[in-house]
Amino acid sequence: MKNRNLLVLLACLTSVHAQETPDAQSLASTMAAAVWDDASTARLKMDFQPDGGEKTVLQLKIDARRTKAATDVHYQVLWPKDRTDGSFVLRKVSGQSPSGSVLQDGTVKPIASIQDGIFGSDLAYEDLADNYFAWENQKIVGEEKIKNVSCQILESRPGKGDSSSYGGVKTWIDPKRMVPLKVEKFDSKGNLVRRITITLIAKDDKNQPIPANFTVERPGKGSRTVLEGSNIKHDVPLKDSDFSAGALRP
Repeated sequence: MKNRNLLVLLACLTSVHAQETPDAQSLASTMAAAVWDDASTARLKMDFQPDGGEKTVLQLKIDARRTKAATDVHYQVLWPKDRTDGSFVLRKVSGQSPSGSVLQDGTVKPIASIQDGIFGSDLAYEDLADNYFAWENQKIVGEEKIKNVSCQILESRPGKGDSSSYGGVKTWIDPKRMVPLKVEKFDSKGNLVRRITITLIAKDDKNQPIPANFTVERPGKGSRTVLEGSNIKHDVPLKDSDFSAGALRP
């Protein structure tokens, strides 16, 4: 089984069925609703090498609880076991910026910046909590083929009631399977900040087509993060304490 919720945590990458091609607002609303899949747990392999740095491979456990009112996530390093910055919790309430705590060198500290890369990778904390499909402004800005698949390009922009470090997001969506094949995120000045490319579409534990593997790049940074999700389980029992700073342990 591949990880549906993983891509829902890192950039709102969702999977839903459609009977016909919807307009921009209907498309965004359906995708946003799919993000709010409540409680789940999953595994993730993360492979990255900073520009000029050493290669890092991590095996992660992810607990998540996503509703329209709030999103909570808890990432924990399962391997290597001797890593001292092995977990973090993150919470985003609708209309507010995400915040959380991270375990660093055995000490629990507030997350300094939501645009920092988790564990030093190209994937930001904010990417795990931001549901940009729920933003006020949605527009279909074109069509483009990706690997011979005709995609609709949905442009999402935050409104007055939305809180995000990003100024806009473009998502290339396969309208037949209703899965994203590429995501580009921009800052407030329109500069490309992150590009997410889906490399494998699979089925999740509910037999839905989902983006299973993907890469994250930051243009001009000379690095790339590769992620592979697996073992997704929905409707699992998770408590408030599972997402508290007290849940962070070496």
